[in-house]
Amino acid sequence: MIKHIHFLIVLLVLTSCAKNVDSNVEVYNNDFENNNLQDLTAGTVVSYNGTKVLGTYNNGGFILKLDDLPNHNLIDITFDLYIHDSWEGNQQLQDNAAGPDIWQMIVNGRTYINTTFSNIGCLPGNFCPPQSYPLDYPNNNSNPKSGASQTNLPGYCSQTSNPTGTSLYKIHKTINHSESTLLIQCLDQLKQKNTADPKCDESWSIDNIKINAINIR
Repeated sequence: MIKHIHFLIVLLVLTSCAKNVDSNVEVYNNDFENNNLQDLTAGTVVSYNGTKVLGTYNNGGFILKLDDLPNHNLIDITFDLYIHDSWEGNQQLQDNAAGPDIWQMIVNGRTYINTTFSNIGCLPGNFCPPQSYPLDYPNNNSNPKSGASQTNLPGYCSQTSNPTGTSLYKIHKTINHSESTLLIQCLDQLKQKNTADPKCDESWSIDNIKINAINIR
């Protein structure tokens, strides 16, 4: 009987502490098929593998700014991130000729992703240039393409003939946020000095951005 009463008390406490979703409002949804660049700064649309994507970028990026958001205390962000061609991950070549290849997502001035991607596979001698993702840089323990949803996509420029030249990562972040304005910056710090066209050597693009404003009470 005592155990039964104790169980009921614990259950009541847990239930009373549980949080409920008061509202979940989609505030942005863009697959770029209609070349929609509203609310974007430095946005460009290109075709890749039969679809349209936001990009491509090398030593650049874009800003997405949304105003007048509904009442909320969480923001849920999802998108497809394509890593194109020859990213070196954490590897830094002699004389700073290339790498590390860093990608970032910043929301309202706070960095939520600061990572590297390695997209060149293992090299002769069984050396696999490590990347930080799914952790943040300078973590050095992930193999090339770790955490990728797809690795069998063609390259974009320097590796267009390579059927595994692009890796797709499904990015999903839920963050505390209650401001009426949302400012998302996606950018990179790519380094490739030993080529005449760094952007063709390595770049990135984004597709299927979805953002929800959620209120938890």
